[in-house]
Parts: sequence; structure tokens; C-alpha cells
Amino acid sequence: MTVRLTVAQALVRFLAAQHTERDGERRRLIAATWGVFGHGNVAGIGQALVEHADVMPFHQGRNEQAMVHAAVGYARQSNRLSTHAVTTSIGPGATNLVTGAALATVNHLPVLLLPGDIFATRPADPVLQQLEVPYAGDVSVNDCLRPVSRYFDRVHRPEALIPSLLQAVRVLTDPVDTGAVTLALPQDVQAEAYDWPEELFAERTWAVRRPGADPAELAQAVRAVRSARRPLLIAGGGVRHSRAERALAEFASATGIPVASTQSGKGSLPHDHPQDVGGVGHTGTATAAALARTADLVIGVGTRYTDFTTASGTLFADEGVRFLNLNIAPFDGHKLSGLPLVADARSGLEELGEALAMHGHRVSDAHVAAYTAGKADWERRVDAAFAAGPDAVPTQPQVLGALDAVVDATDIVINAAGSLPGDLHKLWRARSADQYHLEYGYSCMGYEIPAAIGVKLAAPHRPVWALVGDGTYLMMPTEIVTAVQEGIAIKILLVQNHGYASIGGLSEAVGAERFGTAYRFRADDGTFSAAPLPVDLAANAASLGMRVLRARTVSDLRIALAEARAADTPTCVYVETETADTVSGAPPAPAWWDVPVAETATRPSAVKAREEYDRHVSTRRRHL
Repeated sequence: MTVRLTVAQALVRFLAAQHTERDGERRRLIAATWGVFGHGNVAGIGQALVEHADVMPFHQGRNEQAMVHAAVGYARQSNRLSTHAVTTSIGPGATNLVTGAALATVNHLPVLLLPGDIFATRPADPVLQQLEVPYAGDVSVNDCLRPVSRYFDRVHRPEALIPSLLQAVRVLTDPVDTGAVTLALPQDVQAEAYDWPEELFAERTWAVRRPGADPAELAQAVRAVRSARRPLLIAGGGVRHSRAERALAEFASATGIPVASTQSGKGSLPHDHPQDVGGVGHTGTATAAALARTADLVIGVGTRYTDFTTASGTLFADEGVRFLNLNIAPFDGHKLSGLPLVADARSGLEELGEALAMHGHRVSDAHVAAYTAGKADWERRVDAAFAAGPDAVPTQPQVLGALDAVVDATDIVINAAGSLPGDLHKLWRARSADQYHLEYGYSCMGYEIPAAIGVKLAAPHRPVWALVGDGTYLMMPTEIVTAVQEGIAIKILLVQNHGYASIGGLSEAVGAERFGTAYRFRADDGTFSAAPLPVDLAANAASLGMRVLRARTVSDLRIALAEARAADTPTCVYVETETADTVSGAPPAPAWWDVPVAETATRPSAVKAREEYDRHVSTRRRHL
């Protein structure tokens, strides 16, 4: 039996029938579709979404990149078992997807991209928005999406859609290969009719596998852990993706091994768990950094070991340090010349914990006492950074302290870029496994607001906060309109510090003297160092339909945050901060990060920065 549908109609019906299942939990794979319509998709996918509105929910976006961020936020909150599709027209609509696609793929988060494409039949050449490539007639701007997609196909014929869809869903549901999946759809093919086999639209359930460890690798891992005197476990995003938090907590409690976390892994243990020692690396805690420098075994669980985690190869300083990498991806399992334990994070932790329990293995009391004291000392430093008088203009850490006092384990805090990731990684006290939502694989300015919408759609009954600096806000505030339109009650904490605070600090450290990083008028000497710009971001948010609460002092801020948390409409809390160097800031970075400094310069700041750079570079090592 067949049914006659357009390619776009068949696509929508197929996607509506796909499901995932893991551990008995069954989810719809594509829960909704986002779209901005133009001539490249309005008559095809646009018409199909109207035709099948009963089976495919639709969200109207304002910016194509932002729509991908919303889909990614939804996918992460759904533990990669469910995501959204994103449809665009050809040309700029399609190329606007590239940044979002890169973010999804870097972070191993599934999202389905459906950009329109130029005519397959070429009745007119070129068409509006077509990029002509003189040496190749089969190239369009959608080819920009190839390097940032885990799977890419261009569907030139209706019958080619069937294998393309099956491959697309295979990748979306693969815990190793998942990321952005792109199906480029020529606009004439979208509207073309075809007789489809009815079984294509039958419900399918794709099992998300949870592989266990190879026995030989497991035995090797047990020997490595048992022989270590000062082990440190680093929890990455893979712990969350596999829902391994309970297994990690049981493993840490049983063995006494301290647990540090990457940005993606923070919250794998609650902040008050005895073995949690906070973030690790350039933006981490001094406690975790000290443990990393003396560790003789580093157990990486679900981490990619980015340069922020390894302090650009300078953090793990013990002469005999070895690495044991529990990761579902063999590519990551072999990093740093480590012993691979290729398995799902939860399965691997359970198997490793059971094997160690058979030997009654636990680290020494002296090791536990040392990191417990370090953990307590760090908590006192957090308290000091959060402390503020009620009439004070808050620093950024004090803003976080005010938020910390308002939230509970149900709140979700989202951030991605600027100076906030460093302060959050050091200071935030994560109360639940999914409270801390940092996109730091791609660290994309503009992610926070649309991602908050996606997270809120996935967790509608929980308070969801987008923490946004002024630089990030100006990149992408547009989806505020979407939140207002659909009544999605996200909360935005908008921090005004008059420029790129993070890059300003980095610029100063590398001898570039904060050039081009402040949001100020141009001074007589040509630099942007005069008065701050009279930009009213609170008024901007209000003009987009959002309720805005302004706060000047710490007392104002506490009241505003509590009011925003209780609100059932989209609400923004706006606060202008005091600079950290004049009041109280976050503790300094406990580990280095490699940003090359000019090798030759005449300005004293750059000469001094290069001397400091050379000193750090001399401590870098290759783990072989």
C-alpha cells in the first residue's frame, strides 16, 4: 500500500512517528519544529506543517541561529532522548544555521536541520539568494553545513528521502556520533508528490544503547585504580548524558575518590557531597587544582579534556601521572595516552565500582582528610565572594550570591560566554544534577536566551534562568519576542558591566591593554575609554514585551530575583555591577590557559606578558 504525499509532507509524518527508548523511558524523538519561512521552504515544509499540525507542534523563531540554540537547550534538558527540528529558507536563513550546528556537534547534542536549497531541476539559474560557484554546479551555501554536521545529505529526488531519513535518525540517536544532522531540501523537491510506502510512517522506536565495558579493559582499569595513591576523578558532560549521577555518587562514596568537574560535568555531584571538590582547570577551584597537580591517576568520565580542563597541558604535574578514560567514544577514551575504558558512563562506573568493591578498595584516610579540608576552605572563599551589604552596588560574584540565596534544587541556570562561566564554575553551588547548564564546548555568545526557551519547553514546571552579560545580550535578544508570544516564562538575569568583561581581562593579561573591549565613547586619544554608552538594555527588553525589574543595590536585587522567580510570565532582572577589582571579586584562576602573546613588541605591557607566557609554556608537558 502507498500514500501520495509531497516530500515535505512525508518528512513531517515520518518525523512525528519516531521515538527513542532507554532504560524503559520512551520519548518522542522530534518533539516540535522551529521555523522562519521564506521562498525556499514556505511552499514545501511550511505547507506540510500546516497540513500535519495535528502531529507536529510548531514554534515561530526570529533568528535561525537562535532556533538551533533553543533546540539544543531542549535536547540537553531531555538527556539527548528528544530534540527539535529547525527549518529555514535558502541563502542567509541557511547560513545562519552554521554557528548553531557547530555548537550542537561540539557538545554532542542532537538537532535536526532542514534548510531549503536551490532548485534541483534548475528552471532558473541563479535563483534569488543563490551563491553561484563557477567551478561546480552542485554546490550551494548549504555546503557550509557539511563540516559542522555529523550527517549531511542533499535530497535531490523524492525516493532518496527514505534512506536519508533513516540515516539521519540513526545519527541523532547514536550516543557516540550524535550532533547536528542536516538534510538540505531543494525547494522544488519539497513540493513534489510521490507514492510512499505506508510502512515508512509506522511508529519506530530507536533504542539508545548503553554499552558495558570490555572485560580486559575493565581489569586493566581496576589495577590502575587499586595501585593509585592520589587518584582524582574528573566528571564531564557524558555523566549527565548517560544519567550516571547516582552511579557516580555511589562510586565516589564507596572509594573516597574526590570528584572534580568540567563545565559540562558540574552538578554531577551536588555541591555538598563529601567527595565533590568543584570545577577543575583554568576556571575551577583551588582545591581541585591542587589535587590535579599531585594526582598520580586521573580518571576522566565522559570528558573531552579541553584546554580549559587541562590548563593547556600544564595542570597534571605529577611525574608519574596516568590517565584512565571512561568514555563511550573511543576517540576520547584514548586521549592523553590514557587507558581506555570504552563504555557508557553509567554502565562503566557501576562495573568499575563493583569490581573495586570486591577488593574492598578505598583511598587512604590522609587523602580524604586533605581534600576535605581544602573543600571547607574553598567554601569559606565562596562565602566571602558572595557577602555584601544590603546597600552596596553588587559585584558580579555578589549577583550570583543573591541568586544562590533565592533558588532551590528545581531551578535551572543557563550560561555560555563572557566572564560569567568562570565565576559560575568556581562559585556556583549546584543543588541538582541538571541545575547547572553551561554551554562551554563552543561558548557561544547569544546562546542563553533561546536555550532557556528550549529548556523551559522541556521542563515547563521549573524556574529557568538565562544569565546574560550586556555583550551577550546585544548579540541575540530577539527570542524574547518568542517567549512573550508563547507565554514561556523564562527569567533573564541581565548583568550590565559596560563591555566584554572576560575578553577585557584576557586582553590586559596578554598585553593588549583591553583594546576594543569596553562599551564606551571614544576618548581624545582615540581609545574607547570615555564615558559609558547610554544604552538602556532594560528598556530594550521591555520594548520586546518582557516584564523588567531594575535593581541597583544588593537589597533591590534580592527582592527583584524573588519576584522574578515567582512570576508566571517572561521576566527580566536588570542590574549594573560594580567592578570586581574595587570591591570583591571571584578568586583568581588557579590554573593557566594558553593564549599566545606577541613574541616581539615595544609596549611594556606586552613585553611583560610575554615573559609570563614563556614561564608557563615551559611547564607544559605531553602525556605519553
